[in-house]
Amino acid sequence: MAKNALDAPRYYLNRHVEWLAFNRRVLEEARDPGNPLLERAKFLAITANNLDEFVEVRVSSFLQRIEHGSREVSPDGLTAEQELAKVAAAMHEFVTAQYKCWNDELLPALGKESINLLPVSTLAAKASRTAKTFYERRVFPMLTPVTVDPSHPFPHVLNKVLCIAFLLRRRKGGNGKPYFGVVTVPRALPRLLCVPAENGGSQYVWLQDIMSTYAAKLYRGYEILASAAFRVTRNSNLYLEEEEARNLLEAIDSQVAQRRKGDAVRLEIEAGAHPEIVERLVSTFELDESLVFRVPGPVSLQRLFHLYEETPRPDLKYPAFAPRHVRVGHDADSMFEAIRRQDVLLHHPYDSYETVVEFLQAAARDPRVLSIKQTLYRTSSDSPIARALLEAATKK
Repeated sequence: MAKNALDAPRYYLNRHVEWLAFNRRVLEEARDPGNPLLERAKFLAITANNLDEFVEVRVSSFLQRIEHGSREVSPDGLTAEQELAKVAAAMHEFVTAQYKCWNDELLPALGKESINLLPVSTLAAKASRTAKTFYERRVFPMLTPVTVDPSHPFPHVLNKVLCIAFLLRRRKGGNGKPYFGVVTVPRALPRLLCVPAENGGSQYVWLQDIMSTYAAKLYRGYEILASAAFRVTRNSNLYLEEEEARNLLEAIDSQVAQRRKGDAVRLEIEAGAHPEIVERLVSTFELDESLVFRVPGPVSLQRLFHLYEETPRPDLKYPAFAPRHVRVGHDADSMFEAIRRQDVLLHHPYDSYETVVEFLQAAARDPRVLSIKQTLYRTSSDSPIARALLEAATKK
């Protein structure tokens, strides 16, 4: 056997393409009629969240290597350009499968359960009034419309923030040339609005549809020729130069602040968007056509998490699971004493994670604890673990 026979590319699978195959396995759960319907919608949202992270980090790494002129070859024998082309093609196939699942399988099935997601234009009178009142009272005061012209450059669009682009024309004056407008959809607002349904059930409208419907109030003096929701994913890799930073924490803090402003990596936009809107966005974000995704449905299927959370149909969800809460002492002293006597084995998710939280809270409050060292992979928006660590860090 030749010395380097095991280096032959034919022996290796591409790790990025295989990751996409894993996400396709998650999509199979969304398509499985044996799963509760709202759980299927949640699985579809999970695939979208997974794909976001893949684009932010892995696709970004290809572009970074190409920009730096790297000639490094993957174990399966591909350059960065070849990997990007292969992965982009697989991503387009996957996104097509996602929206086929949503449009052809989940939407009809939800309708049969009297859970409807409707355009504002089709709402009955009472539901339409609800949507308009919500826009006027909650949405409109939070919006900052931007009109792009020589004195107003294209605004910076943050990572994964839903936006709406408008093609505009002045009602008076001007030379007839269309203007471009952009409005950012505030993250503080719910992505789905529940409106009254005439025959019971649950009826929702997308926030972006509400904003587009009543946008004339935003751009007074302009005629709205076309509009389209879009979303940009940016490079979220961390590039740390530890030797140049005074300490690693400063370097990470600086890089995390820049993640929301990294180079554009992917553009998602409504499939029916006006060509001039698409052309303007692609040019602004300097994206190759292979990284533009025209989607036949809501931009970012992650918003289906909201549908799952807001629909009160336990019959369409998995039964609630109550893990066992393992008590290890009643305060810091008794908890640490119990651990000194013997190890405590916790088996998640069958044992509640609350025991770990209590342990960290006890450590944070005990003046005899000198340090707490752990790796946090991710946290919730209101994490009791993060609060405990902050409490420990602020104690003198």
